[in-house]
Amino acid sequence: MNNYDLIIRNGSIIDGTGAASMQADIAIKGSKIALIQASIESEAAREIDATGMIITPGFVDVHTHYDGQATWDTHLNPSSNLGTTTVVMGNCGVGFAPCRPEDRDVLVKLMEGVEEIPESAMSEGLPWTWETFPEFLDCIESRPHDIDLAALVPHGPLRVYVMGERGVNREPATEDDIAKMKALLAESVAAGGVGFSTSRTLVHRSSTGDFVPTYQAVGSELVQITQALAGDQGHVFQFIADWQDADDEFSILTQTAETTGAKGTFTLLDIATTPDLWHEQLKRIEAAQAKGLDIYGQVLSRPVGIMMGHQASMSPFYDRPSFKALNGLPWDEKIAALHNPDTKASILSESNDNPHIFVKLVRNNYNNMYVLEDPIEYLPDPKRCISALAAAENRDAEEWLYDYFLTNNGNALIYIPGANFSENIPEMLGHPRTVAALGDGGAHVGSICDASANLFLLSKWVKEQGCFSLEQGVQMVTRQPAELYSLYDRGILAPGMKADINVIDFENLQLHRPHITYDLPAGGKRFLQRADGIKATIVSGEIIYQDGEPTGALPGKLIRGAQNDPRVQ
Repeated sequence: MNNYDLIIRNGSIIDGTGAASMQADIAIKGSKIALIQASIESEAAREIDATGMIITPGFVDVHTHYDGQATWDTHLNPSSNLGTTTVVMGNCGVGFAPCRPEDRDVLVKLMEGVEEIPESAMSEGLPWTWETFPEFLDCIESRPHDIDLAALVPHGPLRVYVMGERGVNREPATEDDIAKMKALLAESVAAGGVGFSTSRTLVHRSSTGDFVPTYQAVGSELVQITQALAGDQGHVFQFIADWQDADDEFSILTQTAETTGAKGTFTLLDIATTPDLWHEQLKRIEAAQAKGLDIYGQVLSRPVGIMMGHQASMSPFYDRPSFKALNGLPWDEKIAALHNPDTKASILSESNDNPHIFVKLVRNNYNNMYVLEDPIEYLPDPKRCISALAAAENRDAEEWLYDYFLTNNGNALIYIPGANFSENIPEMLGHPRTVAALGDGGAHVGSICDASANLFLLSKWVKEQGCFSLEQGVQMVTRQPAELYSLYDRGILAPGMKADINVIDFENLQLHRPHITYDLPAGGKRFLQRADGIKATIVSGEIIYQDGEPTGALPGKLIRGAQNDPRVQ
């Protein structure tokens, strides 16, 4: 007799609480975990033999940008194929709702510029069946997905919806504007939005090159709008800034937390040009905690790394006139033309016309560029930089890089680690008021593929470096981020909890070099990534990936607001 729908047998259970692992079986009935014990004698309709493997809760990534992809795609890759079972989108103040029909192009250009999603893909893929944020949530809910997703209410669309051209031009909001934005935010979180997000960084720009509508919006505007949030509803205020006046910027978070009880969270990075900032921010978090305020830093488990090459969306050469002249050619013809010595000489003699800010930031810093090959290394040895490789051959670094990009039929890639290229990552991750995040799934599709950061934390900082125990590492990527967003029904393996589970061959866990696919609407390209060692990923009791392949199951749901712990009556 089949008492259960699925039993996972003989695995080492890492339950997400930080408690010591235990050898046991897990039985699932419907969408919930029904039983965990040393040996389950009953049978099930399906079984997984997890001998020699670990069993963990599904990963939770609270910083993604699937706002567009979720409207046209059922599989939220590159998150769901890498063990993530819950994502939060709508971060950094960009998104697609609320939106009047006449402002659609503005929001597309914002998303294209800030999160590097091709305009052609969004123009073809977005169904635009909504105007309000509640209608946007309804659209998301109407499409089946492989994993669960929640949405923040983004400041940019809210500002444009209320202020129109004045909002786009970053004019000060009037009291009437602020009252309207606050009312719309209240309506949006009542419909299921999990909080509010904004961006105050000059790195975020529209594809036109203009600053985003929220850049340097006065702090009083934010503090007043966020009065629509409520801590008892589990709302979160997500924030990214340049921290030019760090105390003033941080006070926006603390004022909101003090007056509403909502949690605050912000991007916490170790940046070379401000080497003490990350530590100062941790002290600010601790001071806020001492006042009873829930403010958390979001930490990426590895450098914020940009990939460049001819197959990527950009490279140090991509916007030079002689290079752009070849863009209409078929791939093999383009690569053959790039091999031509005269073409090479022309390109090397030119500068980029109007490059993406990522290219402007890296410039010609060949001391911080590295070849990207399997086995992939996200914290490369500085002695293996492009400058060093070129010097070993007594060659100019730029010319060496030009030739390297033509290897593997033009598919060679380089990796440029930016913020967080640091020995301080474990200290930031290990702080009790930070969460592992910033996978950015769905964004920067042609230059960044960090949705595997959860797996990297386990493989690098747990298995290879031993900075954390396996139990600690699993807790960091499961229960801790779930608790930030009050998603108390997941992130722990226990009877009654939601059956979101990974079965992992931990000893053979390994990330592969990201690869380009052309599967976005309008044939747009993006990076995806695969990993060895994920035996199965389960969402609400259904296996969505097995041995790296999708099963076709689509049990994912839209999460509307905080979720109660089903074990608490």
